Amino acid sequence: MNKAAPFFRTFDFPRRVIGLAIAAGITALMLMIFLAVSRADIPLSSSSLQPDIPHLVRMSLIQAALTTALSLGVGIALAWALNRLRFFGRQLVVSLFATAIVAPAIVVALGVIALWGRAGWINGLLSAFSLDWNGSIFGLHGILLAHTILNGAFAAHILLARLETIPARKLKTAQSLALSPLRRFMVLDWPAISSSLPPLGAIIFLLAFTSFPIVLILGGGPANQTLEVAIYSYVRLSFDLRAALNLALVQLVLCLLIVLPALLMTPSLADAGTSRHLHWPDNKNARILQWLILLLALVGFGLPLLAVLVNGLGPGLFGVLVQPRFWQAALTSLSIGTASAILTLALALGLATARNSFASPLARTALALPAFAYLVIPALVLSLGFFLAVRKLQIPPADAAPFVLILANALLALPFAISVLAPALTAIDRRYRRTARSLALGGFTRWRLVEWPLMGRAVGIALAFGFCFSLGDLGVIALFGTSEFSTLPWLMFRALGAYRTNDAAAIASVLLLLTLVAFWALPPLMKKLSHARS
Repeated sequence: MNKAAPFFRTFDFPRRVIGLAIAAGITALMLMIFLAVSRADIPLSSSSLQPDIPHLVRMSLIQAALTTALSLGVGIALAWALNRLRFFGRQLVVSLFATAIVAPAIVVALGVIALWGRAGWINGLLSAFSLDWNGSIFGLHGILLAHTILNGAFAAHILLARLETIPARKLKTAQSLALSPLRRFMVLDWPAISSSLPPLGAIIFLLAFTSFPIVLILGGGPANQTLEVAIYSYVRLSFDLRAALNLALVQLVLCLLIVLPALLMTPSLADAGTSRHLHWPDNKNARILQWLILLLALVGFGLPLLAVLVNGLGPGLFGVLVQPRFWQAALTSLSIGTASAILTLALALGLATARNSFASPLARTALALPAFAYLVIPALVLSLGFFLAVRKLQIPPADAAPFVLILANALLALPFAISVLAPALTAIDRRYRRTARSLALGGFTRWRLVEWPLMGRAVGIALAFGFCFSLGDLGVIALFGTSEFSTLPWLMFRALGAYRTNDAAAIASVLLLLTLVAFWALPPLMKKLSHARS
């Protein structure tokens, strides 16, 4: 064993070099973006409409804090209900909530309008009973509703996985003590999920703080504008780059202050809903409450998506499908999504395998930090940095746009891909490290014979993240999109801006179907290709 150890360390050397090179590259890129934003030579604007930075910061923090509180509350309740209940189709329901993490935000926003808008399903149902709802879905309440739909389901998926790690022996002991549902939650469930709440809350806060499509569409005006939307407005609408730069720097500082405490605690995105542990149902009253929570969650999350599909897959779909610009945008989205997925997987595997080869906590931390660069530099700020760099290099934005989108979208999906791959690689390494040493398995041979067959599904999930995040992204394309260079989200946004709601609904339905198919199909496909064993 002593003779094999030095060789095993030489085997780790290529992985460490690759991982360190990726980490250094991402760090250098982030530094370049930061310098591009902070040192841009932009003349002072003559516009009298200067941004109200305190209001924008206050609004961004308020909506993000409220979103976090609501999402964690919904997530805890839904995870609790799903953990207790057993029914036909349960795994399908769990998978449905898992798609929240990749559901395009612009599609969810359109679904909320289709459901709660003046001409939406709810008003249509009320009109049948001679009732009318005069309220508007646009405003802070609309933003919170859409954010909670997405992030509440996401939180439930993470917390359910934690609940299903409770050992069967603990459940048997608690069952023998006849614990009440409340006592059971406090003694067993809360210790299992409480450690995940701070990092999960930090991620949800950052996602809401940097949210762009939902706030842009459902904000309802300047009163609910956030930093992200204000940056877009000053670049695209008034081309006031100085104001956009000031806002970008404020957002960078705030994201940096928020993200640092949470980076090292990021929860893994493990699969949920497949536990074979002892099933111990609660009493009748608790089960009634659990079914009520589940039904409300299904209605809240499923109805907006169903509204998108029903409204989009109608007669107006054919009118969109015969448009050459639709197929051009679809081809662009699929091409960029595929390239982003492959790049995401390559970066995530490089960082995860290198991180796994180090025993030093400091080295593992240094390799993990660059993976979460997007949480520090949000998509629109990242796009602005690229936009300024391209402008300074005198490269036409249309020529640089595809490469910017691929790289930016890969960085967007990278933290989520890492959160899937890293735990799988760690588990494999703990189980097979000695065997790999004794057989002198190194390099690609170890990956092919040991790791790949055991983590095909995790690879599929990482690919799905890269593809789906890129497919539904509006933040990056918002600064680079033109009539000649367009993706499906940008085409949909332009249709909404031109009040072509039927076209927007049709594009949204196609976008949603592509996302769902990719997220559900890629993991089992990659598992089959890797010959993974259950």
